[in-house]
Amino acid sequence: MATPYPVWFLPFTRQHARLAEVITQLEKAGLDLRPRRPHDAPGGAGILFLDPLSSGPEVLEAVAEARRAPDANVLAVSVGVLSSTSTWALLRSGVADVFSWFDVDHPVEIIVSRLAYWQDLDAQVADLQRRLVGRSERWRDALRQVVDMALSSCQVLITGESGTGKELVAREIHRLDPRPTKRDCVVVDCTNLIPGLSGSELFGHEKGAFTNAISTRDGAVALAHEGTLFLDELGELPLALQAEFLRALQEGTYKRVGSNTWRQARFRLVSATNRDLLAEVHKGAFRQDLYYRVSGWTCHLPPLRERKEDIVPLAEHFFTQQHGIRQPVDRQVYDFLQLRDYPGNVRELQQLITRIASKHLGEGPITIGDIPRADWPDFAQLGAAGPAGNELEAGVTTLLYQGLGLKEIKDQVTEIAKKVAITHECGNLKLAAVRLRCSERILQMHRRDEPEGQLRLV
Repeated sequence: MATPYPVWFLPFTRQHARLAEVITQLEKAGLDLRPRRPHDAPGGAGILFLDPLSSGPEVLEAVAEARRAPDANVLAVSVGVLSSTSTWALLRSGVADVFSWFDVDHPVEIIVSRLAYWQDLDAQVADLQRRLVGRSERWRDALRQVVDMALSSCQVLITGESGTGKELVAREIHRLDPRPTKRDCVVVDCTNLIPGLSGSELFGHEKGAFTNAISTRDGAVALAHEGTLFLDELGELPLALQAEFLRALQEGTYKRVGSNTWRQARFRLVSATNRDLLAEVHKGAFRQDLYYRVSGWTCHLPPLRERKEDIVPLAEHFFTQQHGIRQPVDRQVYDFLQLRDYPGNVRELQQLITRIASKHLGEGPITIGDIPRADWPDFAQLGAAGPAGNELEAGVTTLLYQGLGLKEIKDQVTEIAKKVAITHECGNLKLAAVRLRCSERILQMHRRDEPEGQLRLV
C-alpha cells in the first residue's frame, strides 16, 4: 500500500544506520520519500526523524516552518526512546503524532495509514471550508476535529460563545456521519422548551395526556430514531427532564407523556452550549452523570476575536454568496471590519455585512461610504486619550519600571508592530511591508529571527 502523494522528510538524528533501515522499509512500502530542501515550499505531509539527542530548537523550528502552510501534517518518528515530556512537547509544537519506530509493532503500516487518513481528512476539511468559511490555523484545527468527530460514533458536545456557528457545525457532523442508513437530523432548541410541556417536546404525548392534547404526537427522540438529535443550548434543559433524557440516551428507551409503554429509539446525540456545563454541575444546575454522557467528545469553537484573520474571507463570502455582490471591496472597509469588536461573533459580522450590502448601490466598489452611520466607530475613543492610548501608556510605563531605556522600548514596539502587521495580512510579507511602509526584506529578517521557543528532547 502506498500513499499517492510525495512525503518530505528531515533527519535530526546521527544514528545513520538505523535511519537508513527505516527509510528503506518505508520506500519498499511504496512511499515517495523526498528530503526537504531549504528552498522547498512549507507544508504538506512530512516526517521528522529524531532521537533523544536531537536539537530541540532545530526540531521546533522545522515544525513551525511546516505549520505555516494550511495543509501541514507532520509526523515525528524517533529511532530511540523519547521521554513522555519530549513527546508532549512535540505535540504542543504542532506535530500531529509521535512514536518510537522500534517500540511499536508494524511501524510501516502505522505511517502509511496515518498519511492516507490525513489525505482524506484534508479533502474533507477543504470541502467543509466552502460552507464553514475560514483559513486561520485555529479554525482549520477546529474543522479537523469536526471531521474526526463526525467519523466516530461517540456523542459530541460543541461549546462556544453565541454566534460562533455551533448549529452549522452540528449539521455538518450529521452530514459527514458515515452511517449508511442514517435518517434525519432533528433540532431541539432547549431555550424554547416550555415548562410543563417540555416532556412532550422531547418524548411526545398520548391523546388526552393534558389539555389541548387532541391527538397522539411523536417527540424529538422518536423523530431522531436512526438519525441525529441535536440539542441546542443544552445547558437550558430543565433539571427535571435531565434524568428522563439520560435514560433515553443510555438505554435507548422512553415513554410518551401519558403513556406507560416503553418505546425504543436509537440516535446519535450532538449537543451545543455557550455555558460552562462543568461549572453548572458544581452549582447543581446540571446532572453530573448526564454531563459525562453527552461530552464523549468536546469541540470548542473559537470566538471571532481569536481568529481575526478569518474576518476578510468571511466578509467576502457573505458579500458574494448571500448578497450576490461581485464588485471589489475597498481596503479601508476591510480595515474597518478587522478593527471592530464582535461580541456576537460571526453572526454579528454577518448582520453587519447585510447592512453594508443593503446600503450599497450601483456597480462601483464597496467603500466606507456604504457603512451605515450607526456602525461608524466612536471617533472620540480613537485618539491617544482613549483606551488604546491608555493601554500603550501603561505598557510603556511597565517597561520603564523594568529599567528599559528609549532604544529598548523602541525596539520592542517595532517588533510588535511587525508581528501584528504580518498576522493582519495572514503571513503575506509583501502586504505587511506596504502597510508598515518598510521593505519586505526587513520583515523577512524579522521572521527569520523570531524566537520559536524551547523543546527538550531528553
